[in-house]
Amino acid sequence: MTEESPRGPRVGIKGPLMFSAFFGVLSFVAVLFFASGGTGHGMRFDLAFAGGGIAFIACLVGAAMLSMTYKENPEHLSQGSGVNLRSEDRLKRPKPQTGPAPEGSATVDGDTTGDNTNESGGAA
Repeated sequence: MTEESPRGPRVGIKGPLMFSAFFGVLSFVAVLFFASGGTGHGMRFDLAFAGGGIAFIACLVGAAMLSMTYKENPEHLSQGSGVNLRSEDRLKRPKPQTGPAPEGSATVDGDTTGDNTNESGGAA
């Protein structure tokens, strides 16, 4: 069997389970410690198991959703011209020479005549 199934690459289950188990145990210990309300009261294992289970399930669902959204980019996206250039190719290209604007070219306000008077005859 190949590494890639019809639905996409195979993703291991060990990582998300260990991630979820860690946060489940962390939540269990935190709730067990903080839910007792001090040293004069007994430990609340019922709340600790509930908190640990909720944290485990929530982390497992979150990790599963993140692993389902994983998708490699198609190879054709790294080819092309214009906005689809690879950064590597764009950095290798020589930069265009920028010099003074040629005579009679448009200015910032779109005036191509070259004089700095506005429509009412006054200086801009």
